[in-house]
Amino acid sequence: VSNYVLNCFGGAGGQHACLVAERLGIKTIMLHPMAGVLSALGMGLAKTQCETQRVIDAALCEEAIKTLRSTIAELEAVNTDSLALQGVAASAVCHTVSALLRYRGTETSISVPVTDPGQMAREFESAHNRQFGFVAPDKELLLDTLVVVSECGADDYVEQRTAAPSSQRLLPIAQREIFAGGEWHAASVYRADQLEFGHELAGPAIITSDTDTIIVERGWRVSVNGFGHLILTQVGVPQDRFLDTTQPDPVALEIFNSQFMSIAEQMGIVLRNTSQSVNVKERLDFSCAIFDRSGNLVANAPHVPVHLGSMDASVKVIIESGVEINAGDVFVSNNPYNGGSHLPDITVISPVFDEADEEILFFVASRAHHEDIGGISPGSMSPFATTIHEEGVLLDNLKLVERGEFMTERIEQALTECEFPARNPSQNTADLMAQVAANAAGAGELRKLVANQGRDIVHAYMGHIQDAAEDAVRRVIRELDDGSFRLELDCGAVIKVAVSTDKQAGSARIDFSGTSAQMPNAFNAPPAITRAAVLYVFRCLIDSEIPLNAGCMKPLEIEVPEGSLLNPDFPAAVVAGNVETSQAVTDALFGALGRLGSSQGTMNNLTFGNARYQYYETICSGAPAGPGFDGAPAVHTHMTNTRMTDPEILEHRYPVILDEFSIDRGSGGKGKWNAGDGITRRIRFREAMQCSILSEHRKVAPVGALGGGDGRLGRNWIERDDGRKDDLGGCGRAEVREGDCIVIQPPTGGGFGDPQDCESERSV
Repeated sequence: VSNYVLNCFGGAGGQHACLVAERLGIKTIMLHPMAGVLSALGMGLAKTQCETQRVIDAALCEEAIKTLRSTIAELEAVNTDSLALQGVAASAVCHTVSALLRYRGTETSISVPVTDPGQMAREFESAHNRQFGFVAPDKELLLDTLVVVSECGADDYVEQRTAAPSSQRLLPIAQREIFAGGEWHAASVYRADQLEFGHELAGPAIITSDTDTIIVERGWRVSVNGFGHLILTQVGVPQDRFLDTTQPDPVALEIFNSQFMSIAEQMGIVLRNTSQSVNVKERLDFSCAIFDRSGNLVANAPHVPVHLGSMDASVKVIIESGVEINAGDVFVSNNPYNGGSHLPDITVISPVFDEADEEILFFVASRAHHEDIGGISPGSMSPFATTIHEEGVLLDNLKLVERGEFMTERIEQALTECEFPARNPSQNTADLMAQVAANAAGAGELRKLVANQGRDIVHAYMGHIQDAAEDAVRRVIRELDDGSFRLELDCGAVIKVAVSTDKQAGSARIDFSGTSAQMPNAFNAPPAITRAAVLYVFRCLIDSEIPLNAGCMKPLEIEVPEGSLLNPDFPAAVVAGNVETSQAVTDALFGALGRLGSSQGTMNNLTFGNARYQYYETICSGAPAGPGFDGAPAVHTHMTNTRMTDPEILEHRYPVILDEFSIDRGSGGKGKWNAGDGITRRIRFREAMQCSILSEHRKVAPVGALGGGDGRLGRNWIERDDGRKDDLGGCGRAEVREGDCIVIQPPTGGGFGDPQDCESERSV
């Protein structure tokens, strides 16, 4: 913000303006002549307005526009009557008519004036392309809502400009003592109505008026422009900062850190607002990130770690594939054997070209978990798939948008023309459009950053940020001890990891030799998942605010045996690897380093659905304990960072009732520091569906660390309407009828440290 002007208003704004500007590094302040009452002035000048809407929900066509005429007249009359009650004469009212248009199958509408259908469609497409980065001419346009705004004219506020500077000499009306910078100073006092165009004065000074008081601090100078605005400038400090591309400036590095992360966060906001599925809009099961021109992760929003640590692999696959990349192109991929994680996680990747559309400057990407992508079970999270083809539709670097045009027919064909097609392709398409829109928002912000700072500076600081992350990881490694850990899954598979460090170099080798061979089930994890877990763990060890980026990986060497659980051969099933095995790898790494107790070690993946509905959620439990702290109860941890669907949304969008969602007090593993408490979640069905659970630690309890006790085992069961209970085990599937309930009781993490240490401390 140091390059901006601070615009102050409010009765007390001028009293604090200089000190606030100094704290922010801002060198220039502007104060309007009416600054003390600016809000009140605006309210007094504002128009009296009334707005009425009517849902139309019809295809945009000539006939639909004709039928609007009587509706428009009706809404105008309603508004006129409403304004009349406020004393506005009908003759003074002006009406503006617009319509909210949207593509069929999406929920994001754009306002355009009501004219002829062709003109409305052109204005919609132009606005849609500006806002979201693409158009879809083969999708039907819907006239969603008619909007009539009626208003009476407002008073204009005209600023008077003075032609020539004043020749009057400015003299103070008094002298006062003010306290500033830890000591008292003599300050001249002026009346605001004394100040005219061309006058200048230096602080410390006081400017008073009937509506505010302005304190001009020492080191600030005031000048009056032709409109009577007070322009305060800090003297004795450089007005511009010039950055060097070779050596990072510490302040600039922190600013760029924040700016890159902010861009990713803005992408996430757009994705959430424009998506259609509950999984994206409510559960926030998505991630957004920006990458340099080589595909290295630069920064991300605090989204889902298992997504973020593996997304750069998807970006690099496109770069290295040799495919032609044009301005306006967007790619879609979910192939776990080509940079992806598992099939429901669909990644949309957009190159960011320069303003001339000639050179790729960066890449942006968003990954979202789609509620269904086909496969043998609704929700595409079947615990019984044996090959990736049974898990759903495989998208391998398909051009989703080509030169700015959304390829609707191409993606719908890919989603439906296969052995196990997607069950709700229109929702998939709507969420993919939202992901493209999120990428477009990120691309736009990056171009603004380049326009403001220059291409060379932005590229340089993308590198500096990765270098800073690398240095931070090397410092952490020098404080670590070598260690190893063995973790067993319910299915009998074993994950082994050994961490060996070179403290002088600040590097570490993470060796997964001895891990079980790939399994004939869905728990296999592609290498990108293991890499994501390693990146997440070492980022967690850094006690400073840096973005999770590719620099964190430079000091780390990962060894994963081929054909193993963590590096399977195609076409092994992998849907559980992303959600379950990733949690196990994370716990194994923290166990080897001795830095954190075991978590619940699972995401408790619940899916249910039929031909009309498909739903997926991960279920929380307690957070792990560590040295000096207990775990928090009932939260998502480690490789998942999503929300639980709000009960109102869940029950409104799906034929279910949430009967129970409660914290099980005292259920966390005991130790010197206790793991967080788990929960019980009970969902009752209001119509017949297929229900599946994919989870871990129903046979093998999460272990304690450094003498801590084990956590509890998890349980999953169906309570039938007739009172029977059917145990589902860790991975199960059931046909449920109206009145049946599924109950999920997740495991809890193990305690950290010997419980007797805690008792001896308390006795003392």
